[in-house]
Amino acid sequence: MNETIPVSQSDSIPPLKKGWRRYVNIYGALCRNSVMRDMQFKANFLLWLVVEMLWFGLQITFISVIYSHTDHIGTWSRYEVIFLIGAANFIEQLFHAVFLNNITQLSEHIRTGRLDFMLLLPVNSRFLISLRTMDLGSYVSTLAAISVMVYAGVQLNLQPTLIQCAGFLLMCVCGIMIHYSLMFILASISFWTIKAEGFAWGYYNLFNVARLPDSAFKGGFKAFFTFAVPMLLVANIPTKFFIQKMESPMEIVSLIVMMMVCLMASEAMWRFAMRHYNSASS
Repeated sequence: MNETIPVSQSDSIPPLKKGWRRYVNIYGALCRNSVMRDMQFKANFLLWLVVEMLWFGLQITFISVIYSHTDHIGTWSRYEVIFLIGAANFIEQLFHAVFLNNITQLSEHIRTGRLDFMLLLPVNSRFLISLRTMDLGSYVSTLAAISVMVYAGVQLNLQPTLIQCAGFLLMCVCGIMIHYSLMFILASISFWTIKAEGFAWGYYNLFNVARLPDSAFKGGFKAFFTFAVPMLLVANIPTKFFIQKMESPMEIVSLIVMMMVCLMASEAMWRFAMRHYNSASS
């Protein structure tokens, strides 16, 4: 007889209502553990940084080749697109640092029974699954993305205000949460399949779309990557706000609304999965 594991009481109460300081301390301990783990393999850590820098450089080179044949892609100039690439990489690396490795390990947790142990801990299980490890190398890689944005901003003669910088960062957070929510939904398919990492990694490959200007897309493709899989919202809207290329305030509203919809959908998916989860020991 299958033993159904119900949603624990800690899962039904938002972490902030249970004491945000406790969760900050827990996350701090998890981050320290991750840093110590990364420092045990320094050569691997440095090699990964080199690979990331090379991949970033190839993206800039690719755009430079395109703009050697044209002055604009849609309404976007060369340095506006370079800034967009920097912003997209900034968002991607922060997402990678905080969430990616954790989400892609959900299938393994279910298959090996480690999820059962996590559900018994006196902490919100989604919090633990989403933030158990931290990727230090990805945080370092964000410096390259910031450097590219600074370089493009100088070429564009940008003089951002404090409001622009704060708004840009808040919109980047919205983009990260969209990525997190959608990948979490795909990873949750693991509750019904043997392996579901392919779904999550398949979505991760779509990140490349976020580096492209939205005006390069038309018709159905633009609608699909705006509303079904909102890749064009994640980096385009923060960039357009920062470089003062925003066409309408409704673009910001659409980013916030999409983030809220994705978060609610991921929470509904998680609760549904928990209600139908059978212990690995059953």
